[in-house]
Amino acid sequence: MQRNRSTKIIATLGPASSDQDTIAGLHAAGADLFRLNFSHGERAVHLARLNAIRAVEQAAGRPIGVMADLQGPKIRIGTIQGDGTDLAVGATYRFDLTDQPGDEKRAPLPHPEVFAALEEGMDLLIDDGRLRLLVKQLGKDFAACEVVTGGRLTDRKGVNLPQASLPMDAMTAKDQADLRFALEAGVDWVALSFVQRPDDIAEARRLVAGRAAVMAKIEKPAALHQIDEIIELADAIMVARGDLGVELPVEEVPALQKDLIRRARHAGKPVVVATQMLESMIAAPVPTRAEVSDVATAVYDGADAVMLSGETASGEFPLEAVEVMDRVAAKVEGDPGYRAIMDAEHADPEATSADAITAAARQVAETISATAIVTYTTSGSTALRAARERPPVPTLVLTPSLITARRLAVAWGLSCVHSADASGFTDMVDRACRAAADRGIATSGDHLVITAGVPFGTPGATNSLRIAWVP
Repeated sequence: MQRNRSTKIIATLGPASSDQDTIAGLHAAGADLFRLNFSHGERAVHLARLNAIRAVEQAAGRPIGVMADLQGPKIRIGTIQGDGTDLAVGATYRFDLTDQPGDEKRAPLPHPEVFAALEEGMDLLIDDGRLRLLVKQLGKDFAACEVVTGGRLTDRKGVNLPQASLPMDAMTAKDQADLRFALEAGVDWVALSFVQRPDDIAEARRLVAGRAAVMAKIEKPAALHQIDEIIELADAIMVARGDLGVELPVEEVPALQKDLIRRARHAGKPVVVATQMLESMIAAPVPTRAEVSDVATAVYDGADAVMLSGETASGEFPLEAVEVMDRVAAKVEGDPGYRAIMDAEHADPEATSADAITAAARQVAETISATAIVTYTTSGSTALRAARERPPVPTLVLTPSLITARRLAVAWGLSCVHSADASGFTDMVDRACRAAADRGIATSGDHLVITAGVPFGTPGATNSLRIAWVP
């Protein structure tokens, strides 16, 4: 099954998409990688979903990536008596460290680090910014606030502190336990939430120890101060616009999205755009026109992948949401203007033989009107170089590593085949031609541009280019 688009689709699994038949339907509709959200659900449920994905993968004969998205140090208030309380504009409301349920005057905020980081005059945002309070008086174990934007406050709502940098690790004890479980289960990607500094990524990589690829979720303003270092250390980044849009003025997010995509592309790292992309489809069978434009913008920007969250996890129309995203991405990529943007934002190759060969493959493919580029890779580095080039033809990736094939499911334009490594040039050409024909990418008489490393099986040693004719 060959996709008619290069931008990948990530679908989050949840109560609406747990059974194998639904997962198979989501994959057939266009989902290339599945997200397991460890902020919700029991580990046994996530394991069952992972096993279902692997069964779908085997039936489809196509590598499917699986991402474990760790909860991270999400700050939440404690419990509120009854069904909550209404905060009126201008009223005074207090947060403190006591464990007593909240009421109309106060609420527990069981995070000492919050009170250590707050200063008078700072904003305290609750429930994704729906409630806004201004800190007026501060102690080591309390904050008395004025309600600026009122509304209903209920149990366990999230708290954002846009002007404070919290001295918190990116991984909680729960995250570390979830990480051990996810790695033992065999996930391909680990998404690290609320990254603030490069050290967060370094620590995650130490714990992962090469057993999965690491994706940095950019959702804290603090991360922007060292974003290039974070991108360098991570295997990919996610533009997580939910919390980012709460902690920054909303008008700054679109330009920031473009900047992050540009930086990741130039670094040759996959970049995912996420959050509220087709939000209305949680309850409606068709999206709003604004949502369609939002998805299209991410594709025009050159994102490697776009992600669905509640739309497929808990929505009423998960299959329809994937189908819409698939159609929008394919339509955008068919626009001549899209090709012009990809070429204009094209990053210069690095001064290495591998980058030179990959850049040459793109140029040769255009010059001879080749049907596809075929690349052999063990570690995935050659394939990621090919994706960075954003070639105008499909890129078929042959790899002897199923793990590598699954990880590359997030990268732009790559169609991966799990195949034994070539034994020589003749075998290389034969395998490439067969794979392209089997995938429906090429037919008899078509040209292929093939890149590989010699000797075969040596990671990162791309040093040869061949032109082949499909028999």
